[in-house]
Amino acid sequence: MPADLSKVVGFELPDKPVAWNQRDLLTYAVGVGAKNDEFHFIYELNPGFAPIPTYPVVLQLKGDGQDVNLFADRVKGRPIPGMPPLDPKRVVHATQSIQIIKDIPLASGPGWTWKTRYTGISENKTGIVLTAENKLVSPDGEVYAKLYSSSFNLGAKATGEKYTKVIAGPPNAKPIPKDRATKPDYTVTESTTPEQAIVFRLSGDYNPLHIDPRIGQGAGFGGVILHGLSTYGFAARAVIKAVGGNDPKSLRFFGVRFTSPVKPGDKLETQIWEVGPGPEGTTEVTFITKNVNTGKIALGGGIAYVRKSSAQAKL
Repeated sequence: MPADLSKVVGFELPDKPVAWNQRDLLTYAVGVGAKNDEFHFIYELNPGFAPIPTYPVVLQLKGDGQDVNLFADRVKGRPIPGMPPLDPKRVVHATQSIQIIKDIPLASGPGWTWKTRYTGISENKTGIVLTAENKLVSPDGEVYAKLYSSSFNLGAKATGEKYTKVIAGPPNAKPIPKDRATKPDYTVTESTTPEQAIVFRLSGDYNPLHIDPRIGQGAGFGGVILHGLSTYGFAARAVIKAVGGNDPKSLRFFGVRFTSPVKPGDKLETQIWEVGPGPEGTTEVTFITKNVNTGKIALGGGIAYVRKSSAQAKL
């Protein structure tokens, strides 16, 4: 059937069951760099033990299983009406955001679902950008998190003409303040480890690109690269630590653009600027995460809404 991008927006996928337990939360925490002084993320007997609030981003690939899965089957998905054929080898994760509506429990139990509908499509001369809205829904129908992710399908073509249709999406980051561009309000620097991707994949993303050097070399990355969502988690921890006083419940919204790859072992520097009040008593921040090893920005267009702690100190 001929491609018709107007049919894409609004299309919903069947609900997917998802589940997690405390071990999953611990595994994710280590996969995004949690250290031995962050007991509230890494030690289940700590009185303040809580999930890192970005944890739900991994559930789309993890699903409700506890064993490894075949990445190719997870991303194959159901055909989307109106979309042209896509090459999975030329798909790049472009953006990711999460709005934490309610704090998730330490273990899900049965009955949680992942709902997906497509809310945006854009074609230009280099490819097609597809945006999906995802919701994490409890057994009683309450929405705990709303997420938006977009994928850039390099070289994909429907009509060859420019086309855009969007019905919903996340807020965009405010620009870095020009008068403070070289003086962030907070800077957090951390190193990933050479084994970072090996650990993060255990949260559910078993893409061979992140463990098999031959795949990364064939894709032009020169070897293994770190999951974008691991870098995403590093940046979230940085914002929670610097702005939210290390309170797991301080982060209410977090979004980025993925702009350049990180290799396991690279050092990351997250620079954060306060840019005004956010919704529901939060502070809005703009941030970027630089790859110190390459000098490139790994995460751009960073935006977060954070409940500031009165006791937090600038780092």
